[in-house]
Amino acid sequence: MNLLGIHLQLLIGPTVPVLAPLKVNEALQSVEVTHKDEGRSGFQLTFQIGRSALDIKDYSLLKNPLLKPFNRVILVIYFGIKPIPIMDGIITNQQLAPGNDPGSSKFILSGEDVSVMMDLEQEPREFPGLLEDLIVTLTLLPYIPQFGLAPQVESPQTIRPPTPDERTSQKPKLTDLAYINQLAGQYGFVFYIEPGPLPGTNFAYWGPPPRRGERQKALSVNMGPNTNVNSINFRYNALGPNKVTYAKRDGSQETLTSTSLATTAPLVSSPAELKRRIFWSASDGLDDVQRRARAQAELDKSTYEVVTASGDLDALSYGQILKPRRLVDLRGAGMSYDGTYYVKNVTHNIDVIKGEYKQSFTMTREGTGALTPFVSP
Repeated sequence: MNLLGIHLQLLIGPTVPVLAPLKVNEALQSVEVTHKDEGRSGFQLTFQIGRSALDIKDYSLLKNPLLKPFNRVILVIYFGIKPIPIMDGIITNQQLAPGNDPGSSKFILSGEDVSVMMDLEQEPREFPGLLEDLIVTLTLLPYIPQFGLAPQVESPQTIRPPTPDERTSQKPKLTDLAYINQLAGQYGFVFYIEPGPLPGTNFAYWGPPPRRGERQKALSVNMGPNTNVNSINFRYNALGPNKVTYAKRDGSQETLTSTSLATTAPLVSSPAELKRRIFWSASDGLDDVQRRARAQAELDKSTYEVVTASGDLDALSYGQILKPRRLVDLRGAGMSYDGTYYVKNVTHNIDVIKGEYKQSFTMTREGTGALTPFVSP
């Protein structure tokens, strides 16, 4: 399907998806894909369906085995000749909306990224004496061949080697995904799977929020012919950031009042003040170094969304795809809100009939003020 210079490719089927047949492509009306920096990403495919004299018993599209639940869906966007996977997921839901008027009946397939397959079975396991990063790596191993998974597992800066007893039967009533997320939460880490770099492959990340690295193409507001953002608005939440008090093993307390630059880089010149104070309760068995590290992670996490910028853009005007879990610079909104942001969520809205490709986005950071007076395009 060509969208004014952008080509959309749909692959679908069990295990190894194949190019969708012509009848499926012709029925496809719209695509929506939502990526989140935490949790599973999702997709929705809307088809127009109808019945002819040959489809007395049922809609022919409903009988297509490629559209069955738990089949795999890969969506690829081509800017020129470069393939950019925007979803590699599993069908988990079907909706049928018959209409009384010709052409008004809809068939909707929705689903989630491949990590949904890690959330199906609760199976207790034993990890005697293993560190959290190795546990995550071992848990991901069974999914590597089927989904082309390439894991990147970071080691927590503060970690105490457990005794064998502490890693025995430590996963009751949890799926693989729930257990990995539980381990991530202990360090203020995130876990996600995103498609790419090539169709049929996926990148799995377990570690601190990825607030470093190269910037994406800048977003431009109110800049005449250079404008590539249709609309944007900003929200400042002064009650978001927290001082964090934790108890040491001897019963004394320490209050943390500043963010750590060990795992995150500053994005602003004027971070928000920490006016509120919360108490973080330590888990049993943690030493003081670990308690402090996890309390620090709670403080850092509370500052990430002081400023939230929400907006939308046209992918053709932007000239590429805005991706979540990465940094991007914004210009044209003034010094208070210009500068670098962390892209938290992105939703792709593709109207196949109208040939439109728009993206809505949510970006966050810890305060106001750009770090530099100029933002590069």
